[in-house]
Amino acid sequence: MNLKDKYMSLVRYLETLDKVLIAFSGGVDSTFLLKAAKDALGENALAVTFNSPYIPSWEIKEAKLFTSDFNIKHLIIDMPIINEIMDNPENRCYLCKKALFSCVIDTAEKKNIKFVLDGTNADDIRDYRPGMKALKELNVKSPLLELGFTKEDIRLLSKELGLNTWNKPAYACLLSRVPYGEKIEIEKLKKIEKSEMYLMSIGFKAVRVRNHNDVARIEVPKDQRVNFFDENLLDDIVKNLKSFGFKYVCLDIEGYRTGSLNETIKNKNR
Repeated sequence: MNLKDKYMSLVRYLETLDKVLIAFSGGVDSTFLLKAAKDALGENALAVTFNSPYIPSWEIKEAKLFTSDFNIKHLIIDMPIINEIMDNPENRCYLCKKALFSCVIDTAEKKNIKFVLDGTNADDIRDYRPGMKALKELNVKSPLLELGFTKEDIRLLSKELGLNTWNKPAYACLLSRVPYGEKIEIEKLKKIEKSEMYLMSIGFKAVRVRNHNDVARIEVPKDQRVNFFDENLLDDIVKNLKSFGFKYVCLDIEGYRTGSLNETIKNKNR
């Protein structure tokens, strides 16, 4: 099946749902799914975005801009950090997803919407993603996963649809920057967000600043590592990240990889 036909199969699938509420982060996958739902259902496609200390403010702004541009009804729900994840357990993602999507489902029921959707795709099952267990338990539908859409499919189709997210780097909530077992604190999340925003502003893409107590461990794509080897740039990076609250700054020479903090879990399970 070519990509155009695959997209139309998604639209036809969504048409059968009548009315949907989509968990919308503003990322590549949820943006693509929301656009398809808008094409399929018009005003019966609604978006919901969470405003939380672990969601970067720029992600909220981009989500609002997209729904405004495409005339999509958009709900913003304020969500605190739940007590169950404050100590950052290994099943943090499961507990968080369970709380978030329970809230989404309650919202959907109040609006007489039967189906809640998320943007999980076929490639997501390759990594350690305990949050997917919560989605299954709550009967959240993942059309992109069900119909076999890969990340590459989504990016190519997003480009054809004129979505500016087609080449947006993969992102994840700021909780994914804090190692399991290290307590979640608002100030910690703020310094991570400031650090990543600064690094993106000077040209680094898909950057991660992993928080190890007082240490910032920077991950950038492998082809961007060489850009660090400039003494003046290094001095500026150290100066800025220390001003945000870190005491030590280091570069992970292995480069960015999805779910690097899950490596400790995988090693332990082995």
